[in-house]
Amino acid sequence: MYRPQDVRVLIVDDEASIIEFLELGLQHEGYQVMTAHGGMHALQISREFRPHVAVLDIMMPGMDGLELCRMMKKAQPVAVIMLTAKDEVGDRVKGLLNGADDYMTKPFSFEELLARISARIRNQFPDLLSEMAAGPFQINQARREIRYNDDVLNLSMTEFALLRYLVINHGIVLSKAKILDQVWGYDFGGQENIVEVYIRSIREKLRDTEHQVIRTIRGAGYRVDLP
Repeated sequence: MYRPQDVRVLIVDDEASIIEFLELGLQHEGYQVMTAHGGMHALQISREFRPHVAVLDIMMPGMDGLELCRMMKKAQPVAVIMLTAKDEVGDRVKGLLNGADDYMTKPFSFEELLARISARIRNQFPDLLSEMAAGPFQINQARREIRYNDDVLNLSMTEFALLRYLVINHGIVLSKAKILDQVWGYDFGGQENIVEVYIRSIREKLRDTEHQVIRTIRGAGYRVDLP
């Protein structure tokens, strides 16, 4: 797993109590943390601090979280988690359309925020992962190697990327379209059934004849279930 002390988190909110709560909590977990009370201040800090993850409140005076998200995404690689007091589909869509990677509605649990930060690091900053373990899987990004029940799987580069993506997001149903975007890329011009071909190959290497590891969710996609 990654070491929290290697991860930089920027918190931006106009509520001092939330900033203090998150700052103390994340520092206690070992993360490097900087805070800002507004968008312009956050941009100034981010140029030097270069956060891996930014936790942004969507409703702030002056520059709101949506504009801040757009500007930060243009400037540098950063995973953005939006915070908002609203729980409407339209607000979530606006956040995602402006580049946000995740979305949490206030009030939220600190444990859930930790889980979402961890997921963003695994997905967007794999170089920070020396090796991660998930159930019977061990993934070594540097070696491009996946072990299953302590056996090294003989995977092509695409099979490695696909299985890694499924395992990192275990418990989540992933559609073929989402898998194509994340593994093959947005400009992939082939057919969706290429996913089925690779899933079949990976199942054979896992000896997953009963489809208990990589499950097919009819009409929705695929999901990895771990013990």
